[in-house]
Amino acid sequence: MTDTPTTTHRCDILIVGSGAAGMATALRAAHDGLNVIVAEKSPHFGGTTALSAGWAWVPGNRRGAAATGDTRAEAETYLKALAPKTYNEDGIAGFLDTVPEAIAFFEDHTKVTFSYPEKAPDYQMDLPGAKLGGRAILPTDADIRMLGNRRKELQPYLSSYTVFGYMPQVGPDLSTILKANQSVKAFTYTAGKLLRTWADTALFQQPLRRTNGSALMTRMVASALDAGVRVWTSTPVEDLVIDDGGAVTGAVLTGEHAGRVEARLGVVLAGGGFSGDDALRRQYFRHDRNGGEHFTPTQGHDGSSARMAMKVGGRINAEVSSVGSWAPVTVFKYLRTGAERLFPHLRQIGLPGMITVDRNGKRFGNEALSYHDFGGQMLAHMKDEDSVYAWIVGDRKLMDKYGIGYAKPWPIPRALFYKMGYLVKGNTLEKLARKIGVDAAGLTATIERFNRDAVAGEDTQFGRGSTAYNHFRGDMEHKPNPNLAPLAKGPFFAAKVRMGDLGTFAGIDVDSRHAVIRADGSRIPGLFSVGAAAVSVFGGGYPGYGSHIGPALVFGYRMGRDIAALAAESGHAGAAERAAAIGK
Repeated sequence: MTDTPTTTHRCDILIVGSGAAGMATALRAAHDGLNVIVAEKSPHFGGTTALSAGWAWVPGNRRGAAATGDTRAEAETYLKALAPKTYNEDGIAGFLDTVPEAIAFFEDHTKVTFSYPEKAPDYQMDLPGAKLGGRAILPTDADIRMLGNRRKELQPYLSSYTVFGYMPQVGPDLSTILKANQSVKAFTYTAGKLLRTWADTALFQQPLRRTNGSALMTRMVASALDAGVRVWTSTPVEDLVIDDGGAVTGAVLTGEHAGRVEARLGVVLAGGGFSGDDALRRQYFRHDRNGGEHFTPTQGHDGSSARMAMKVGGRINAEVSSVGSWAPVTVFKYLRTGAERLFPHLRQIGLPGMITVDRNGKRFGNEALSYHDFGGQMLAHMKDEDSVYAWIVGDRKLMDKYGIGYAKPWPIPRALFYKMGYLVKGNTLEKLARKIGVDAAGLTATIERFNRDAVAGEDTQFGRGSTAYNHFRGDMEHKPNPNLAPLAKGPFFAAKVRMGDLGTFAGIDVDSRHAVIRADGSRIPGLFSVGAAAVSVFGGGYPGYGSHIGPALVFGYRMGRDIAALAAESGHAGAAERAAAIGK
């Protein structure tokens, strides 16, 4: 399909993308003796996984199931209720079948280790089959020095999400740091974390202790390098190579390792979704049909995997309940560089004393839902508007105690946040409404009603604070309801939120074994896809913490396992015959 480069690289499997899905595929395949190349277009490996909290939603993992008594039937019931019209029975069966052995493999045969929080509620606790814990797991922290001289290639943290350079670990670490302005013990703890981070950065040009998704990718890449996987950064895949029979047999690379790759067993597309591709986003994101209404914090989700698949006969499957995993974000610019930055509001808008309103000053949903579900409510509410945005609003007590997103609480000075346009202040509700262009009467009436409900401890309008998951997104020490407190005293503050995402649920169409298929359901021999590049197994539903990373780990593992088994069984068969054998 492209002129033949002078350099030829040979391997058993070429994997496009170095996030959780790509590295999971590589680890299992290399464990079984296959020669693997991972080609990453970015100068950094780890993709969006390295920017994430690192959770993995994996119901049926051996420790979680043993601790909670969780059953396969309960998981199936929950997933069916989550997205009943797009429930993928075969895909879910494959996922649940593979979870126990996949997670066991990573813990038993690689450097990847997990912690198992006692409580990590499913996102929709009101649905049958939902669980308070046992399904979502976290990577343990890692020392970046296990990557050796490759450590500078790890994807940096999303700077707007760090606390002065330190990335808190979700759980007790984050909870303690959020209380640094409320207790001497928490302040001392936080100061220790920051001083260690600053010292490491001064001595080694980056923090050595990695947390969350960065820790997961540190451990996965280190394991892959130990296993002999060639992990190439700054190496975009330009084109797929097909033989005369229509089978994908390799690819053309550019960048640091330019040349042709001959992949004996095929190519795995794991290069992320398409939320960063303007044309595809306009086509599939209803709210962004005219452009300029969507802002993605993802890394590398430029649609390149989807476009490669479509070029050889594949297609995007958008037959899901939600084409993206929504995440409201605040968009702002750093004063020094003018660079655009995003702050994803993944947790905080469920805190007591904080509400979100539309341009009429009215609430439109339960702010303590998951970011995906609240984002869906925001899109549904504003489906007929030319622009999708809302305002997070809080009072002085809220701002002093918790802050709003990137705008940190007392005693951090607020002048910077005003200057960069992140935070707006009004001494009264009327003045705030005027500054942000919101109907003052509507805002006042909304807050009066919310305050009455907050004092009583029950949100009569949207049921905020009515489930265990709602409480998990609030302040568990606040009574009587962890999600409700009145907005009582000025000055008042606001931050504008737009629509973002953590990846796409629509994606490359694949069969139950993650072979890429054409519109007629036939396989494209030698081409596979896993992770956010492929259509979501959950049918557009978002079951809990780690709904991208869980399937990425599980289906990546299974992809590597199945291709390795196929190679052993089929010997010297051609690519088309080998690919066709998967799933039989």
